[in-house]
Amino acid sequence: MQLRNAVLVDGVRSPFGRGGRGKLVATRLDIVGAKILRALLERNPKVKDSDIEDLGLGNVGGSGEFMLLGAVPRLAGLPMEVCTFNSNRQCGSSMETLHRVATSIMVGATDCGIAMGIERMGRGLGGGPRGTQTRITKMNPDLFKMNEAQSSLAVDHTDDFSVPFPDYILNSPPLQSMVQTAQNAAEVYQLTREALDAYAAKSHVKTHEAYEKGIYADEVIALEVETPVFDDEGKWVEDETGATITFDRDECIRPGTTPEKLAGLNPIKGLLSFGEKELIITAGNSCPTNDGVSAALLMSEEKALELGLEPLARIAGIGVGGVKPQLMGLGPIPSTNKALRHAGITADKIDRVEFNEAFAAQVLPSLKELGIPEDRVNVNGGSIAIGHPLGATGARMVTTVAKELRRSGTRYGLATQCIGAGMGISTIIESMD
Repeated sequence: MQLRNAVLVDGVRSPFGRGGRGKLVATRLDIVGAKILRALLERNPKVKDSDIEDLGLGNVGGSGEFMLLGAVPRLAGLPMEVCTFNSNRQCGSSMETLHRVATSIMVGATDCGIAMGIERMGRGLGGGPRGTQTRITKMNPDLFKMNEAQSSLAVDHTDDFSVPFPDYILNSPPLQSMVQTAQNAAEVYQLTREALDAYAAKSHVKTHEAYEKGIYADEVIALEVETPVFDDEGKWVEDETGATITFDRDECIRPGTTPEKLAGLNPIKGLLSFGEKELIITAGNSCPTNDGVSAALLMSEEKALELGLEPLARIAGIGVGGVKPQLMGLGPIPSTNKALRHAGITADKIDRVEFNEAFAAQVLPSLKELGIPEDRVNVNGGSIAIGHPLGATGARMVTTVAKELRRSGTRYGLATQCIGAGMGISTIIESMD
């Protein structure tokens, strides 16, 4: 079978609000999703609603807002015949959705589709209380046990790493918090608190400067939202709303952030070191929790030419990969190596990278192992400042790097994320200019 080129035509997103206490708390995200989807189509008028054959929605937490399959496209006014699906690969959910849409286009099953991501964090991951769990619905305790065969790498990724993994980490419990895995990675690569805080501060500075230059104006769709009201204990008062405001900028950017200010933050509670090292993962060198929506329009290159469109980039390579769950944040290393092989290029050909900044502690070692210079990475800021609404981040990053390729006149871009339980996911794109 001769595969076709799948191309990214355009992508947009909402501003990312602070989870639980931010500007999107009092606004239904299915409505936000419908507005973002409609904005994407209105700015591409050559694409008719009826051209959309399939729409995927990446989401992690689930919520009543999103549980009706197809709610977002229906609220956006798309025809009932448009097919829809949901996807959950944890933090990589909307990138996984983009992969599925692109793959369908490559094999000729569809000509045009949309990959979306949506997430409401805070107030319980899914936007509300989880409710009472029984012994039947709680996580299976056997998952916390791992036999010897499972504890070894199913695939030999020895060549992916330049350093040995200490036994005290490899023999630690396999299921750990994401924060704990960041501490583990920092210890493996002997990272310092100063290096992590310096990286995090630069993320805020670069994001602020990008907004000041208008770089995100073509990506972020302004929304009219009702400001939420909180009581004295910080709880959202659902029956009250404040003034309607224009929300057009990511809410977690702190332009005055410096390494010195971040140095005053304490390590995250509950963190420990299996090797009795210094605890260095803080809220300041980690991503925040967020609410937000993203959307990307994809189609075959033939369809784009037929409609007279100028796509941003073609999908050149995709990949997923797994590592020890205790070192979750290193998943982008094998997934990117797979994507590079799929694209038929080497890492030195990558001009721009959007690397999801779940933690500074997993970005820095991954870049080292991949041999990608830091000055090519997140040149307009990253998720430590922009935010990381889990299911929405992947499509956001592919869009961001595609538009940066066009701005910079460069050729190859990479978007990559770590994913809970030790996975990684990567997308390589090639500029159409």
